[in-house]
Amino acid sequence: MPRISGVDIPNEKRTVVALQYLFGIGRSSSEKILRDTGINPNVRARDLTEDEVKRIATEIEQKYTVEGALRRLVQSNIQRLKDIGCYRGLRHRRGLPCRGQRTKTNARTRKGKAKPVAGKKSIKAMR
Repeated sequence: MPRISGVDIPNEKRTVVALQYLFGIGRSSSEKILRDTGINPNVRARDLTEDEVKRIATEIEQKYTVEGALRRLVQSNIQRLKDIGCYRGLRHRRGLPCRGQRTKTNARTRKGKAKPVAGKKSIKAMR
């Protein structure tokens, strides 16, 4: 199992797909890395030579922010928004959607599991 930037990439997948297991590398970035290093994107990750793995790792290290450094950068950006007290920062602080989605219904991903409301009676109980 080749290891790039501290992440084991899966053996059985094509190299273009396996590189996407790195945080910060998507489809287009993966294709560009392989094009720049001259490696066939259809080769399975297990068939990569040590030299090819080194070339990929060097390319990623020089031109891309990935994994821990990128996670820290994203977290510091969110923290900055919270500190300056802007609208997006307040939404992050409260755990609500930041990009204009409705919250009366849905938004369960950000708000978490629905909490039952006390005192709400069903129609049958009122009759």
